[in-house]
Amino acid sequence: MQSFATLCSDFYVNQKISLSVDLPKAEELASELFERIRREIPEFERIRPFDGELSLETSEVDGRYKWVGLRPRSISSGSVNPNHIEDSYGLHRLVLELAPYYLSLTPLHVEFVELVYGFDLSARQNRNNVVMQTLLRNSPLASLADESMEPLLDVQPRIGFALNEACDLQAFVEVKTRTSASETATQVFQDEPISVFLTVRKNGPIQAIEELEETFSRLAGHIEHIAEHRVVPDIVVPLHQAIGI
Repeated sequence: MQSFATLCSDFYVNQKISLSVDLPKAEELASELFERIRREIPEFERIRPFDGELSLETSEVDGRYKWVGLRPRSISSGSVNPNHIEDSYGLHRLVLELAPYYLSLTPLHVEFVELVYGFDLSARQNRNNVVMQTLLRNSPLASLADESMEPLLDVQPRIGFALNEACDLQAFVEVKTRTSASETATQVFQDEPISVFLTVRKNGPIQAIEELEETFSRLAGHIEHIAEHRVVPDIVVPLHQAIGI
């Protein structure tokens, strides 16, 4: 965990429970759920509305904060720059424990559960070129455009693979560059991050709500292994070195 943080400007651990149908009276249900979470984690101190979402948040201290978001078809939670990975896991496990009770969830509601590691690497430079040269150089894809004559507008590779024979346990690795066409045209680049997302997802159906705890443990085991042995050494470290942060 500490080594992850040294390689990027921000590191975060998010969870999402996706639902197959809309939650009735989601805003009313949110208040009771959020208050119960706050009793367990007193740092949570405010509720903020967003477009189609209610969010319970802590204050940001030294770049660290936590949040829980409720939408009609999902319950999400996140921890940004946690001191320890278990701090993040504790929040996500609490949401998995409380959400079924306070939101009246049944196994039929659960479409999938996913755990995400996010790595943001700030770069005030052409982020498309960085990704192309670092991750795709000398590949057939890289030969499609001549960077000297055809400025790159979008280089955001994504790959997904199954983690079991049933293909319902899945992993996805995605790189986001956030370089706009105007930046490319003017060659004036904002200080935006290259983001690397590692997502491990378990698709439903599930047989019992009690499976959610075991599912989280499986996801955590897979994401830690893939991050440590593949994504960090093969994606994050090369980008870190290329950017020079």
